[in-house]
Amino acid sequence: MFITKKHLSRRHILRGLGSSVALPLLDAMIPASTALAQTAANPQPRLGFVFFPHGAVMDRWVPKTTGTDFEVSEILKPAAQFRDKMTIVSGLRNKPAESTDPHGIIAGTWLRCVHPGDVSDDPTHGMTCDQLAAQRIGNQTTFPSIEMGTPIGGPCAPNFSCSFGSSLSFRSQNQPLPIENNPRKLFYQMFGLGDSDAERAAIVTQTGSILDSVLGDAQALQRKLGGSDQAKLGDYLDSVREIELRVSKMQDQDMGEVVIPDAPVGISTNFEQHLTDLFDLMALAYQINLTNVATFMMEKEVSMRTYTNIGVAEAFHPLSHHGEDPDKKVRLARVQTFHTQVFTRLLSKLDSMQEGDRTVLDNSIILFGANMSNSDRHNNDPLPSVVFGHGGGSIRGGQHLAYAQDTPHANLLLTLLNRAGIPQEKFGDSTGILSEV
Repeated sequence: MFITKKHLSRRHILRGLGSSVALPLLDAMIPASTALAQTAANPQPRLGFVFFPHGAVMDRWVPKTTGTDFEVSEILKPAAQFRDKMTIVSGLRNKPAESTDPHGIIAGTWLRCVHPGDVSDDPTHGMTCDQLAAQRIGNQTTFPSIEMGTPIGGPCAPNFSCSFGSSLSFRSQNQPLPIENNPRKLFYQMFGLGDSDAERAAIVTQTGSILDSVLGDAQALQRKLGGSDQAKLGDYLDSVREIELRVSKMQDQDMGEVVIPDAPVGISTNFEQHLTDLFDLMALAYQINLTNVATFMMEKEVSMRTYTNIGVAEAFHPLSHHGEDPDKKVRLARVQTFHTQVFTRLLSKLDSMQEGDRTVLDNSIILFGANMSNSDRHNNDPLPSVVFGHGGGSIRGGQHLAYAQDTPHANLLLTLLNRAGIPQEKFGDSTGILSEV
């Protein structure tokens, strides 16, 4: 139990000239002599959905044993430190994602579990689970949801909108939400600046600091806080400063000798850094309660990216057609392990953020997975899926669950919604809750 003598509003912000900065949960935001779980400061579980393309080398993803006594697989090994907050779910199939086009509808059906050709007058039919969550709990935060990732565009399937290859989130069956891939734009959006393209363009040319503008208010607040809160606020402001300096440096980089056609200012030329910048912003958005719902596309289907930084010079998509060649599968697994490694930075950030008697990761439900299984076969059965976090106590963690053939992927999404406190009886082609999760 956390008990404090003073009460600070959970919505308290630091104000400066033309800017504002939200705060993380502080002990001072919990009313005196009151348990955290009994207050409005008790956080709503965060929902996150992190997508990677081209499936997984399944024999290097799925643990050999089920239950709590499992060994973390090769591809998930970088996240092994979070084993007790990891729930690997095997055997699920996303039948509505199956089509004659191997890539064009993969992204858009992962969180939807409704085929693009399946239409209905029901306003929730075809809505992705993240948007259903945003509709139910989005009024509690500044942003009902945040859609982010590295790609611009994606593959197109004949007879269907190209949005099914470039978006994870759909507000309705025909209303996709675009992905923001520019960390600089996202940074200023999060802090209340850059509501229009013209404003964002002006911001990019500025050299002023948002953090500097609120420094006076921050110092005044720190003098009123206890020692624990002072340290917590100081660490948080240091994190904001680190990201602000990083995105500022990107402006100089993009205006230098390296020319990247059509690349917006603010996107690092280093793929790992680009991912890291966006994951850090996602963590920050969770920490300061800007949103409880986020989606993240690490890379698009049919990606021609090379990974020379880990010794893989072949383009990602051709490599994914390994033809069961052992050497190609080794290199493909190396790429997939690299994705897990970078993703683990998000987990580490969230687990370092104390929130009452838990961490932000403890209070999160983050699905890390793909909508394809064996990339050489382009199949959607069984999918690679792992959930991180305890959902504020609603998810056990530390187990590998294997389900029977043809168990719908939608069952997992339905379960995560309910674990996040969003009662739902049906989602997509679901047949029920996965009670063991």
